[in-house]
Amino acid sequence: NEPAVNRNLDIDLNVIAFYTKELASVEHFIEQHAKQHNPQDYQLLQTVPGIGRILALTILYEIGSIQRFPSVQQFASYSRLIKCKAESAGKQYGTSGNKIGNAHLKWAFSEAAVLYLRGNERAKKYLTRLQKRMSKAKALSALAHKLGRCVYFMLRNKTVFDERRFLPE
Repeated sequence: NEPAVNRNLDIDLNVIAFYTKELASVEHFIEQHAKQHNPQDYQLLQTVPGIGRILALTILYEIGSIQRFPSVQQFASYSRLIKCKAESAGKQYGTSGNKIGNAHLKWAFSEAAVLYLRGNERAKKYLTRLQKRMSKAKALSALAHKLGRCVYFMLRNKTVFDERRFLPE
């Protein structure tokens, strides 16, 4: 029985090694093409702590051209970083349309928010301040929204990430 288990483990490890190599090859191919399509925006995105190669590529390709968003509000809405509200005559009727927008951007900015917090004491203090007013999940969503807005202005104005402006003391 033990030789069969060992053989299965060997096969599984070989499959994992194969897919790891293939994935690295695909990532390299995509990254080379991204550098040709929009190298400046790709580099700008990577100046944000927490946004690495994969998140930068995801954001870059899901946004397309930042110029298609006339306002930061429209960008945040498209990125699913705000709650949709159904409202009529001053009365709220829930959150209809909360699946409108780009789920991949929502995921990317949420991941970036979590990664931004790693080893960043100023960001953790900011999150703690937010948590005095809301739950941890909502505070993380607020940080993701803030990152999304920041990325919009970075790409729009072609500027690198500035932590002092992002998290003022």
